[in-house]
Amino acid sequence: MLVVPFVIVPLFGFANAGVSFEGVTAATLVQPVTLGVGLGLILGKPIGIMLVSIAAVRLGWAESPAGASPWQLAGTAQLCGIGFTMSLFIGLLAYPLDPVLQAEAKFGILGGSLIAAIAGMITLVAAGRRREVLQAPKQ
Repeated sequence: MLVVPFVIVPLFGFANAGVSFEGVTAATLVQPVTLGVGLGLILGKPIGIMLVSIAAVRLGWAESPAGASPWQLAGTAQLCGIGFTMSLFIGLLAYPLDPVLQAEAKFGILGGSLIAAIAGMITLVAAGRRREVLQAPKQ
């Protein structure tokens, strides 16, 4: 049943995040901590994963999965930006005495995770469609 992994678990995580939308303005979304955490999830994790994966294959430490395209690797790396639980934990450790900075980190985590999920999904869907076009039988 897909209700538990796609509805119940995310709701549980969101409820335990302790994020309150009271008093949130557009200014909250452009604070340095919010942007830094969000961009770290959207750009930092995927770029790091891509670079290490490419380096590991080129150095002979790993093999590229058979039939996997670079776009599929990019989409999978983007999905790794959905670092919700551990990111919340690290955010609370980073700002133990400042609830304002904790809230900004939480908004960065929520926004970054959401954007990473959407970007990864779009990239993987596009990679699948491109593969279908490239492998279409010639007439």
